[in-house]
Amino acid sequence: MTENVIKFGKARKALARTAKEKKAAENRARHGQKASAREKRAILAKRLQDKLDGHKRDPE
Repeated sequence: MTENVIKFGKARKALARTAKEKKAAENRARHGQKASAREKRAILAKRLQDKLDGHKRDPE
């Protein structure tokens, strides 16, 4: 019977811990790049967007 007891304090802390780990992983992905890699990525995105815009049938 004691196997099914849930301690809410431990459950709350476990949820907070997983949320914190998820946030840390997002921050590592977002801010963990070097400046040169971010610039290359921005240049590539701009190039792709310009190419897409160039293929529009009805330019605005």
